[in-house]
Amino acid sequence: MSTAVVPRGGRARKRVVGGVLTVVTWVVTLAFFFPVAWMVFTAFKPERAASTNPPTFLTELTFDNFARVFDSGFSAYLINSFSASVMSTIIVMLLAFPAAYGLSVRPIVRSTDALFFFISTKFLPLAAAIIPIYLLLQNFGMLDNVSALTILYLGMNLPLAVWMMRSFLMEVPREIIEAAQVDGAKFSTEMLRIVLPLVAPGIAAAALICFIFAWNEYFLANLLTSTIARTAPPALGSFVSGRGQFLAVLSAAATVAVLPVIIAGWVAQKRLVRGLAMGAIK
Repeated sequence: MSTAVVPRGGRARKRVVGGVLTVVTWVVTLAFFFPVAWMVFTAFKPERAASTNPPTFLTELTFDNFARVFDSGFSAYLINSFSASVMSTIIVMLLAFPAAYGLSVRPIVRSTDALFFFISTKFLPLAAAIIPIYLLLQNFGMLDNVSALTILYLGMNLPLAVWMMRSFLMEVPREIIEAAQVDGAKFSTEMLRIVLPLVAPGIAAAALICFIFAWNEYFLANLLTSTIARTAPPALGSFVSGRGQFLAVLSAAATVAVLPVIIAGWVAQKRLVRGLAMGAIK
């Protein structure tokens, strides 16, 4: 049996191409990461050093900006963001998994129409629906309410979660499900003890994405809240002032605001990569 021999020139060319791709990848990665790193660095600068032009690299570092952030009551906005994001994500996943199960593993009648309905809810821009949403919340006395934001984030993320979970469930080998059914497994056992562990990485990925979308949501939180239920993204604007320098304290507030998302992504990074890879290859 003959074996193909790769010419030396071909191997050298592959090494050069691989090296170039590696360099380009690192350059692109650093280009995306640099603004975030600069924001964090600015958060530790004194206010005068943060506003210099050209920028100052060698300067003393301080935690005073973070103290100013929390003294302003920013922690209450973080709690509101955390409450609305976590609760909406939990409810979304509790609803999305059985819904996706009925659209993939055990398809319901006219499942295609149901899928189209889910995705069609994303066609309407939020700006076009904000007036009826505002009037409904006003009539029910739910303006400036964290529970109202939770419900809205639930409706915003549920279609996305259902579509993601359906793609993950479509990758579960049917032989495993059929074997469980032959062994007499009940529907609840089949879904919760057989299928659920297999798609756990996909659930983690969908939950993390829903959490990030809810945490970063600005439009609804800005228009439907004022003080009590104000979340972190619209609250960042309160640090912008025309009466003085604000860049360092704004960077500190933004750093605190993105920290929960970074921690969540770091904790779930392995499951996130595995979950996003599910459904990508048939």
